[in-house]
Amino acid sequence: MKTIQAACAVIQREDGAILMVKRLNPPEAGLWSVPGGKVEPGESLPAAAAREAFEETGLQVEVGQRLWTTQLAWDDDIVYELHDFAATPIGGDLQAGDDAAEVRWVPASQLGSLPLVAELLDHLRAAGLAPCL
Repeated sequence: MKTIQAACAVIQREDGAILMVKRLNPPEAGLWSVPGGKVEPGESLPAAAAREAFEETGLQVEVGQRLWTTQLAWDDDIVYELHDFAATPIGGDLQAGDDAAEVRWVPASQLGSLPLVAELLDHLRAAGLAPCL
């Protein structure tokens, strides 16, 4: 089984809204997620989270603490090890970039109404970023 390291940025505005990306490509194309993707050789996890955020949203971010690490088994051969970091926007122009069909700020109270990638809402709730029901 092959493990692929991935880093993600949970970008939050001052009002608590989180920047969500509608995935353009597999895995989980068409579902909403936070920006993220594969870590390049020699790249740190926080650097990868910042790069992916910029590539998918056009925003430059300051990456903060790691919020969680989880694994997602995609098929019998691949497991994604996802490292999600808190991030704050510090510049750039919001626009859907590579691997993103759409980007939008979503109030925390509305996260549960979006079709999200597997387990994301549970992780956001556990991190205190989305209300528990």
